[in-house]
Amino acid sequence: MTTIALLLSALLFGGMALFSFGFAAVLFKVYDAPNARIGIRGAFPYYYLWVIGTSGLAGLIALTQSGLAGALLIVIALSTIYARQILMVQINAATDTENKAQFKSLHGLSVVIQLVQIGLAGWAVVLLA
Repeated sequence: MTTIALLLSALLFGGMALFSFGFAAVLFKVYDAPNARIGIRGAFPYYYLWVIGTSGLAGLIALTQSGLAGALLIVIALSTIYARQILMVQINAATDTENKAQFKSLHGLSVVIQLVQIGLAGWAVVLLA
């Protein structure tokens, strides 16, 4: 079970890093800003579901090997539920109403949450390795 938890955690870490640092940058490089925004907005609900599922499953499996690693992964799942169900909705509403100040603030919060989550996923990988 440790191997499965480790592989899922590594997949989570790599997938989150790639999405955060690669996917968005490529979209904005390949498409004009309005189309890139449409692509990102459409991808986030699925990305969040993937993070919730992967981190939740990895967390439950990891709990049998390392309580701390399991807890870190479950924190990622729970904070992603918040990001998907509340924060993303608020960010989209700020975008739709062209409230740039609110968008900047909420987007900044989402970036901080994402960076912390990537760090927690990396920590879980190290604990399980």
